[in-house]
Amino acid sequence: MSIATVTTKGQITLPKKIREQLHLRTGDRVEFRIEADGSVRLFPIAKTVAEVFGAFASKATKARSPADMKREVKKAFKDGRL
Repeated sequence: MSIATVTTKGQITLPKKIREQLHLRTGDRVEFRIEADGSVRLFPIAKTVAEVFGAFASKATKARSPADMKREVKKAFKDGRL
């Protein structure tokens, strides 16, 4: 079980275990939904194309194969850049 404390400003710090499980990084956004039974669910908000545009920008002029691009995307997710 993970516990957080609400500050006087109504803020909480998500426990590290939760941030890691949801792959959340600084600046990421989340949505809170109140369910019919009164429980609250937390959902990471997916990034838009505009937010990730250029994430793989490179000074290399050589064209990349689809397999190379797929490897880069997987690595970016693993590294938390996406």
